[in-house]
Amino acid sequence: MKRSDIIFLLVFTGLFIPFFLSHRLYDSFLWFSREWAFTASFIKFAILATMGEMLGSRIKGGAYIPKNFGLIPRALVWGFLGMTVKAAFVIFSGGVPLIAGHLGMEDTAAVMAGGVTAPKVLLSFCISFFLNIFYAPVLMVTHRVTDTHIAASRGEASGLFRMPDVTAILKAIDWNSMWGYVLKRTIPFFWIPAQTVTFLLPPEFQILFAAILSTVLGVILAFSARSR
Repeated sequence: MKRSDIIFLLVFTGLFIPFFLSHRLYDSFLWFSREWAFTASFIKFAILATMGEMLGSRIKGGAYIPKNFGLIPRALVWGFLGMTVKAAFVIFSGGVPLIAGHLGMEDTAAVMAGGVTAPKVLLSFCISFFLNIFYAPVLMVTHRVTDTHIAASRGEASGLFRMPDVTAILKAIDWNSMWGYVLKRTIPFFWIPAQTVTFLLPPEFQILFAAILSTVLGVILAFSARSR
């Protein structure tokens, strides 16, 4: 284990340890997650999802921040994407139970607000299913476009102020890999089951868990790319 690995591990664990040691910090986290939900989502994804990409880069290439990585641009993009994730969570976690109610399930709001039961697991699975079928592909392609644009801008923050050539980037994407692995495999075998668990959690923890899942998926994709 290199020195950089120890530093990364200390920083990552250091993000969570204070909340276990201080009730005041923990209560502040819950309040901030409720009252400033979109700002909190920006921060959580900007930090955790970016660290996931750093870890993936370490696995694939040996360095957490390689040349032209673009740490700041990636964090800002992930923060924005995190806010869209929060919006999608609000839309699907509100809409799917309504549909289930129209189809005959009773007291869907009470089911989702209560403890873990079979109806809640079913509803959580349905929310995750529709979220990942309709929203996740757009998020994944958007992220691939922004990643490519950041790389083309040599990781410079000024690249965020230039319009990406979306048409050229979409043409350059390896769609065999994008469809055959990222979409066709990670959505049904990783994201739908994992985010079923997400919607079983209290709302204050859902975005945090989703951001952690992004870190986990980054590691999975990195190992997959390395093995290929």
